[in-house]
Amino acid sequence: MGRLNPVELQKLDRHPFEVAGAVIERYATEGVEALMAVPGEVERLKWVGLYPQRQGGDAFMMRVKVPGGALTASQAREVGLAAEAFAEGPMDSPVFGNRYADITTRQTLQLHWLRIGDVPRIWERFHRVGLTTVQACGDCARNVTCCPVAGITADEVVDAFPVARAISEFFTANRDYANLPRKFKIGVTGCLEDCARVEIDDIGLWPSRRDNGAVGFNILVGGGLSDGERLASDIDVFVQADQAVELCRGVAQLFAELGNREHRGLARMRYLVQELGPEGFRSELASRVGFALVPAGEELTRRFRGDHVGVHPQQQPGLVYVGCAVPVGRLRGADLVEAARLAEDYGDGTVRLSPDQNFLLSGVREERVEDLLAEPLLRRYSPFPGPFTRGAVACTGSEFCRFAVVETKERAATWAAHLDARLAEVSGAAGGDRDAFRVHFSGCSASCAQPQIADVGLRGDVAHVGESLVEAADIGLGGALGPEAGFIRWISGAVPLDGVPEALVAVYARYSAEHRDGEPFHRWVRRQPADGLRNLLDGAAAGGPGIGGDAPDRTRRGVRG
Repeated sequence: MGRLNPVELQKLDRHPFEVAGAVIERYATEGVEALMAVPGEVERLKWVGLYPQRQGGDAFMMRVKVPGGALTASQAREVGLAAEAFAEGPMDSPVFGNRYADITTRQTLQLHWLRIGDVPRIWERFHRVGLTTVQACGDCARNVTCCPVAGITADEVVDAFPVARAISEFFTANRDYANLPRKFKIGVTGCLEDCARVEIDDIGLWPSRRDNGAVGFNILVGGGLSDGERLASDIDVFVQADQAVELCRGVAQLFAELGNREHRGLARMRYLVQELGPEGFRSELASRVGFALVPAGEELTRRFRGDHVGVHPQQQPGLVYVGCAVPVGRLRGADLVEAARLAEDYGDGTVRLSPDQNFLLSGVREERVEDLLAEPLLRRYSPFPGPFTRGAVACTGSEFCRFAVVETKERAATWAAHLDARLAEVSGAAGGDRDAFRVHFSGCSASCAQPQIADVGLRGDVAHVGESLVEAADIGLGGALGPEAGFIRWISGAVPLDGVPEALVAVYARYSAEHRDGEPFHRWVRRQPADGLRNLLDGAAAGGPGIGGDAPDRTRRGVRG
């Protein structure tokens, strides 16, 4: 091991968990100036779920862990009340208003505009209902994701939720595994659809069956997005449900011991997997777990499911779950409180968060569905949205994030509503029976919105238009997971944002006119020449004739990947 990077040195100075006590005992009283005076303390806040916002000063984002995405009604209500009481920004958003919460692609919740003096009260309220923000951020095991309908879907081989919860309970506040080289993401799914997106996690567990009939999980490692995206590798290991925690512990130990602590850009586990190779990784893992590794079983995942929006039957007779589309995952605190009420009044008391930034109400009796659909909240977050609203995913963007170069959420939500309205005018239908057209918008290359696995991925950029610099996006097409997994093809670089909606209309229209029966978008994209797609996007974005038209007059920063 060579010279440690600055963050590693800060972790050696003081364990990051100790910052929680300091927040309660000192910073909440003395203010943000006392916090900033301690070297490395702002970095340590991540281990207790706090990030400083782009605005600086006494403005923080708080991330709440939700293992497997399942909230009790009391938990959902408490987060909503916290948003209403503490998350008020200096001005209303023209799209979202104020005092809101964000559902993330890792099934967590985020609050903005929090002040350090209010954090101890929020933590106390969350603790009463069994919520924590510990290790929601930082170089540690993050929120463990899961199939959002685990335990209730008819397509399930094994109930993954207890497994996800057990893994989360093992790592949360575990000092022995809280100092990893970088963030560490774990996903578990037990259904036939890769709706938990485990192929892009550091550890992915998905369903399999051994020759002897035993059902459990095959293990994938080393997936990830951002720059250097990589699908996880199968390391030829099968585990039963009761071995999953020990398996994840062993991988975390391996990563802690062999992961790169010199260069943070190379500290993700996918680079360790690339270095060792699947067989080498398996060999190293075998010496670190408390059971003999057995070969992988038959992989049972059959397809990739993008969302759970709509009304769907559960495995339990007479019950359904209702998936509600939340445009780009942002909803007001009062709406989350109302979702908790509906979960209690109509369902089983659970509000489930999904990786596509939506929420589900489960355990609804069939005879009560129409009454639930008539509730005002479900008019705002419809189970029957148009395809663009249904597929809109966005990171926090430059509104709050210091790394993003463009604003994302307001734009993506506005574009989706506008494009669905245009589609309805052309087709004469509301679009509610159409599949999602998944447009994922990340404000930078960190890929928090997971653009590489979307139908259309947008990545924040800057373009020269004449003598001016304008906000722009790189555009990629055709991502998917599951049996036909593959990342998007980055097609067009630095498209000015004003032209992006027309580019989306053009590619959606071309696909609708040309695709074969039942052909998904990613398969259609893969049989198109890149130049033709680029001309289509650039021509539409510039207001030109599309294919054959001239590209817009701009200087590209390059299409990466």
